[in-house]
Amino acid sequence: MTTKTDTSDEVDNAEKLARLNANLAKMDELSKRLIAAMGQRKLADPGLQGPGNDVYVKAAAAYMAEMMTNPSKIIEQQVSYWGKSLKHYVEAQQALAQGKLEPPKDKGPSDRRFKSELWDSHPYFNFVKQQYLFSSEAITQAMGDLDGLNPTEKGRVSFFARQIVDMLSPANFLGTNPDALSKAVETDGESLVKGLENLVHDIEANSGDLLVSLADEEAFQVGQNIAATEGSVVFRNRMFELIQYTPTTEKVHATPLVIFPPWINKFYIMDLKPANSLIKWIVDQGYTLFIVSWVNPDETYADVGIDTYVDEGYLTAISEVKKITGEDQVNAVGYCIAGTTLAMVLGLLEKRKDKSVKSATFFTTLTDFEDPGEMAVFLDDDFVDGIERQVAQKGFLHSFFMSRTFSYLRANDLVYAPAIRSYMMGEAPPAFDLLFWNGDSTNLPGRFVVEYLRWLCQDNQLAKGELKILGETLSLKDVKVPVCAIACETDHIAAWKGSFRGVKQLGSRSKTFIVSESGHVAGIINPPSKKKYGHYTNDGPMEDDDTWFAEADYHEGSWWPRWEGWLRGRSGKKVAARAPGTKSHPVLGEAPGSYVIPKK
Repeated sequence: MTTKTDTSDEVDNAEKLARLNANLAKMDELSKRLIAAMGQRKLADPGLQGPGNDVYVKAAAAYMAEMMTNPSKIIEQQVSYWGKSLKHYVEAQQALAQGKLEPPKDKGPSDRRFKSELWDSHPYFNFVKQQYLFSSEAITQAMGDLDGLNPTEKGRVSFFARQIVDMLSPANFLGTNPDALSKAVETDGESLVKGLENLVHDIEANSGDLLVSLADEEAFQVGQNIAATEGSVVFRNRMFELIQYTPTTEKVHATPLVIFPPWINKFYIMDLKPANSLIKWIVDQGYTLFIVSWVNPDETYADVGIDTYVDEGYLTAISEVKKITGEDQVNAVGYCIAGTTLAMVLGLLEKRKDKSVKSATFFTTLTDFEDPGEMAVFLDDDFVDGIERQVAQKGFLHSFFMSRTFSYLRANDLVYAPAIRSYMMGEAPPAFDLLFWNGDSTNLPGRFVVEYLRWLCQDNQLAKGELKILGETLSLKDVKVPVCAIACETDHIAAWKGSFRGVKQLGSRSKTFIVSESGHVAGIINPPSKKKYGHYTNDGPMEDDDTWFAEADYHEGSWWPRWEGWLRGRSGKKVAARAPGTKSHPVLGEAPGSYVIPKK
């Protein structure tokens, strides 16, 4: 006799099966689109595909030499790895044989990639996780212990070994990701359909290349709910638009402030939303603030080099700010690569006996590239030669390459985790302003790319006093104005010790150095209202970085108010607030201007 319950169960199962079959059919159609999208991909210059064969050859040779000269160390590493793996396998077998499905006693090292409780409570997933972690540890140790490589080569081998290890995480594959499998079952495969749709969208959007969407591009509109601080474009040339912000106080300091953001990304990292906008905060403190919004270059900018950014960018912007405000001097800020170039500008002005800049602030800036940190893996000739060939053909370096490079410096956070969430879990990219900005990157002019990589990153000409720009040979000791430098403790692009080393060499008699907690972006975009990250200061001499840090005072909260106090003392008396523009510099449009909009 069939009961109502039996009948309803059969109906439910039939409906679930129908939904599953329908989703499988959708996946089949999407797979065809995926193949077609991947067919759009054009083969890139082989020099841009990865480290040269010499990296792998040297690593293999060093490992073989290690086996010949010190076999005991190799054997010890392997036996240790084999022992852990065998013990782990036997324990798992015994647990299954006894029908024990409770969580294992040893859950293995903590790792945020394995947050799901199933990684610990389920014998299969725990076995996979722990085996992966054992293997990762063994590979990392083997690469780190190689003696036949110099420090640079060892760093590159370790970096690319880590890329492979991170890529092979079981969390990155559907069959070994409990969260993705569970959601696929719960949704009758719909999560996989949505994930495949997200994957096809990303590949189609990038002409056959895969670049994971980090944020919902429909959630933000530049100038509307992001980069929306009130201001006006008051000058424009082929390199930049100059934005002057509308004052929010009746009085302002006489000396204007001009910020030079990096042209690798767009300036509105400092103006995401009102609550964390550095631009709005500065205006609210009573400053006449200008910011440079760089053009997003294309092939017509192939002739633009470092000297162009200095002459048509910095020197022009400083001159125009002086004309608009009627002041003889400005205070200047340079962020990241724009800080590096600001140091050149200050040296050039010193050589010309030009006192236009009263003080300078550097955000996360390297001026000495003796040790460029994690970026060093991309600075050998095998990579730079490939980039040089690419820009010779195209006239510029497409933003895709820079985005991918910076993403793989933090692959688990900026590549694999977003890919899992989007492609395997079928979730839409989050409406996150910082990640939206991160995906809105810019191109770089061809000549500039080569000069920056060759002259600064490889040859370290500025720190050596050998950099020739606009008829002058520049060095760090030529920077004589008072400086304040903010570095970030966990910065993976401009390490704080590298920043310290460059500031130490400046010729200025007045140097203030601050280390903010957190990284390259979060350490700078750290509003006081959040009370999130603290900072370190030390008024003692800048001799040794470790000693400086060990003896530094820790302060809770943002460094912004401390810097503003430093800036206030160099910004003159208060005058009536200045509305954007003048008769000689009429308003050309509202902030954030037109140069920040195009995506290329």
